[in-house]
Amino acid sequence: MQTDIAYRLILASASPARRALLTGAGIDAEVIVSGVDESVVEADDAYTTSLALARMKARTVAANLPADPAALVLGCDSVLAFEGEVFGKPGSADEAVKRWTAMRGKSGVLHTGHHLTGLVSGLQAEAVGTTTVHFADVTDAEIEAYVASGEPLQVAGAFTLDGRGGAFVERIEGDPGNVIGLSLPLLRRLLADMNIPITSLWRR
Repeated sequence: MQTDIAYRLILASASPARRALLTGAGIDAEVIVSGVDESVVEADDAYTTSLALARMKARTVAANLPADPAALVLGCDSVLAFEGEVFGKPGSADEAVKRWTAMRGKSGVLHTGHHLTGLVSGLQAEAVGTTTVHFADVTDAEIEAYVASGEPLQVAGAFTLDGRGGAFVERIEGDPGNVIGLSLPLLRRLLADMNIPITSLWRR
């Protein structure tokens, strides 16, 4: 593996939760928001949608950066699959209430697409992390209070694991980081596919 290069990881996402996961893992990522119009991606399932959006974010940011052999661009996007529907961020408070009313006491599958691009090498690696989420049987009052907090309007599936919504998730099956927005074990595997050890991204 290539261990003699001090790589830069550029996160093509505005998500503070994703950046915090990387920071906690010893990786000081630079953030460049892609600004892509997510509505242009049309796919029939959450898995395909999440990967297409992650790929589009990473490639859009990479296309606008100066050449740097040490630069890696990571795009991520999360989408919830629930009873045959694809849930990104809710468009309104009413929509968030309807979603939670349907989801409570049931389970969904959270897919997070990851796409990694080497700015100069042209190497690319991508995969989708999948985690099953079991929601608590929350009350109408809890749903109303949660939606009123504004948190569900900012995230895919209208819930978080690392915020107020964590109290409304009974359990998960899979990587909790994937639900938050970025799977560190999956990132390690993608880097390895590009012959880059994750340790080369650790802050020094």
